[in-house]
Amino acid sequence: MDYSNLNISLWNAIIQLGIISTAILVSNTLRRKVRFIRDSLMPTAVLGGFLLLFLRTVGIIELDIDFLETLVYHGIALGFIAMSLRIVAKSAQSGNLAGPKSGAIIVGSYLIQAIVGLIISIGLAYTVMPDMFKAAGILLPMGYGQGPGQANNVGTTYEAVGFVGGRSFGLALAATGFLCACIVGVIGLNILARKGKVKRFSGVEVSGTASIESFQDDGEMPVSESVDKFSIQIALVLFVYIATYLVTRLITGTLLKLTPGLAATLNPLLWGFNFIIGSALAILTRVVLKKMRDARVMTRQYQNNYLLNRISGVFFDIMIIAGIASINIGSLTGLWLPLVLMSVAGGVVSWYFLAWVCKKAYKGYYYEGIMSMYGMMTGTISSGVLLLREIDPNLETPAANNLITGSSFAIIFGAPMLVLIGLAYKSTAMTFVTLGLCVVYLALMLLFIFKVNSRKSDKKK
Repeated sequence: MDYSNLNISLWNAIIQLGIISTAILVSNTLRRKVRFIRDSLMPTAVLGGFLLLFLRTVGIIELDIDFLETLVYHGIALGFIAMSLRIVAKSAQSGNLAGPKSGAIIVGSYLIQAIVGLIISIGLAYTVMPDMFKAAGILLPMGYGQGPGQANNVGTTYEAVGFVGGRSFGLALAATGFLCACIVGVIGLNILARKGKVKRFSGVEVSGTASIESFQDDGEMPVSESVDKFSIQIALVLFVYIATYLVTRLITGTLLKLTPGLAATLNPLLWGFNFIIGSALAILTRVVLKKMRDARVMTRQYQNNYLLNRISGVFFDIMIIAGIASINIGSLTGLWLPLVLMSVAGGVVSWYFLAWVCKKAYKGYYYEGIMSMYGMMTGTISSGVLLLREIDPNLETPAANNLITGSSFAIIFGAPMLVLIGLAYKSTAMTFVTLGLCVVYLALMLLFIFKVNSRKSDKKK
């Protein structure tokens, strides 16, 4: 084998990852040292993505777009698998409905964003932009609510069926979503602080060390034995991911043999949303491992929540940087009007929708609830936590935990959106049907949020 720089396949991945790593380090330094960047609460990964996008656009560096797309695609699945493998605390397993209601709020936000996005894309198609891809509005919740991973996957799927520039359009929405989380979120925080509603701990970024209690559970494998604990976490994540590949391949292959017509619609979505299957298999793996421990077949706990959190964080950071850096500015020609309209409308509607539903769901910590949810529903969980820490630096309210438990329930509640995404682009009639179904499903989510109460609450009443 040729080990020199002439062997492109040998060095390409290392070079690309090295560029991404350099961007992370530079962006982290800028965020720490430049006051206005730090006060904007822009996540380091987002700043790094924009930095690489700028350097690539002006021709200073070259990036392998295909490799970046690969990182985005696999990053979201691996990150969700790592999150789903974590041991669930007993407090999160109680009968409290905060988790399910948070999941309904998340899916409700997807739906309201989809409704607004579809109204804009359909409206433009029938007025000033007759060539507008009518189903493009579905990319608004993918970019704002889901982030770069699903914006990339669904955008690529729509691009394959006729939406020119669909992938870059979805990623651009995800990028503006992060800006919305930072700009609108910080403005909202300052307004609430001036009104005396909250106390903002400006510039506070909580740091600390991992205590033995947070790093090592009772009965867990030692930090160091014949195999490193971190190696076991990586092995579990990759084991579930290869199982995800095999299960998805089995499902799509079976569909192709039995119903080729249905397979043509569902198979691209199943591969694009493989993180849902991955999350389900990770939860199943977690349950099986627990049952084996309960039956004394296995004597040790092998998952470590602290390390699994770090693994998911790494994959999500890489996914965000790669997604933003791979946007093709040239392919957005002719799409700036819908991009601006959807970006502004998505930010405004998401704020007012969350302000309405969070009052019902998060009594006692409404402001913490809305700021954390708004940050996540326009960016990612990290954006939500950054906004939350400005008013709850020690994460003393349940708001941070709601983001995590709510995301798990959102995977279940949000599964029907796979069908909506597959229907929307089939025809103009199906686009209108999708819009109607989004309204109906939103009504069901709102019914759950406002009308369903836990039995404990009913007894107290």
